[in-house]
Amino acid sequence: MKIGIVCYPTHGGSGVVATELGSALAESGHSVHIISYAIPFRFESFRRNLKYHEVEVTAYPLFRYPPYDLALAGTIMEVAQQYGLDILHAHYAIPHAISGHLAREMLNGVGTNVKLITTLHGTDITIIGQQRIFQPITRFGIRTSDGVTSVSAELKDRVLQTIDCGAQHIEVIPNFVDTERFKPGCCKEKRAHLAAPDEKIVMHVSNFREVKRPRDVVNAFAQATRDVRARLVMVGDGPEVGAIRELVRKLGIEERVNLLGTYDAIWELLPQADLFFLPSEYESFGLSALEAMACGVPVIASNTGGLPEVVQDGVSGRLHTPGDIAGFAGSIRSLLGDDAARERMGAAARERALTTYRQEALLPVWEAYYEKILAEPTRA
Repeated sequence: MKIGIVCYPTHGGSGVVATELGSALAESGHSVHIISYAIPFRFESFRRNLKYHEVEVTAYPLFRYPPYDLALAGTIMEVAQQYGLDILHAHYAIPHAISGHLAREMLNGVGTNVKLITTLHGTDITIIGQQRIFQPITRFGIRTSDGVTSVSAELKDRVLQTIDCGAQHIEVIPNFVDTERFKPGCCKEKRAHLAAPDEKIVMHVSNFREVKRPRDVVNAFAQATRDVRARLVMVGDGPEVGAIRELVRKLGIEERVNLLGTYDAIWELLPQADLFFLPSEYESFGLSALEAMACGVPVIASNTGGLPEVVQDGVSGRLHTPGDIAGFAGSIRSLLGDDAARERMGAAARERALTTYRQEALLPVWEAYYEKILAEPTRA
């Protein structure tokens, strides 16, 4: 198949999922074209069957804001015509699904019958899709897509409950993880750069937005480790970083907190952790938690959104209500002090990643879904 994938290039779950799906499809022999305004995070250049196409947005004094959605539609149309795309896979509803639909309309009657698939990742529904001005646009994008998928059953239910899109055809296809790249025991030399030999490591990875509740990460860690030799390693960047630095100073734990910034090869760092901590207000799936699980690391997380579908409470980690700092702190303290329980949960986490979310198992699901959509009539 000839597949176009449209995604955001920035650090975040949707871009990672889109790029790694594209890489896996290319490795499987499909012709894959990644379309974005910059080279996506985790995109690997010079791979067989994989091409990147930049969306060029022209600045013009008439426009207060450059019309990215129109430039994207034009780029999609050009790529579809030049390479004869069969499938256009839009990751995120706005503006990708809308631009994809516009490109498809422009292509109508030009000999290219590309099918549009939209994958909903979470904030395109829970935040952007709930804004008054964007809700009808989101609804339109879902209705006019030939296929719609969501990354969790919870997100599908949320879409059906909050957006009157008539999209009973939404199919749940969860995110996957490369269990050969994300695995226990990788890069052991990295641990010495993160913590002292007698320190346990609690790790958090995110884009440091409020919805990730990074302040709760710091507060719960401080409560849990008053009498424990442990270090908090926070990986990522975003709008809450300044507040985090201030909170760390206020709590007097500067010597026990590492703020690393962004780190592309996160699979090198995750296996060094003893616990992974994700107390988000909402996660439609929780890709970073799955990646930690694949590395054999137990996850302490919120019991919200799609996280309970990924992390089994009491088996591969522990779940608490968002904002329950005392509960999170108790689980951190308990597991850091119980090596046997932590190792048991880590082994269960790795096994769940292997049996349920392994890339090799879910790639054929995507291929079968593409074939199914290609065989169906195009939606009006």
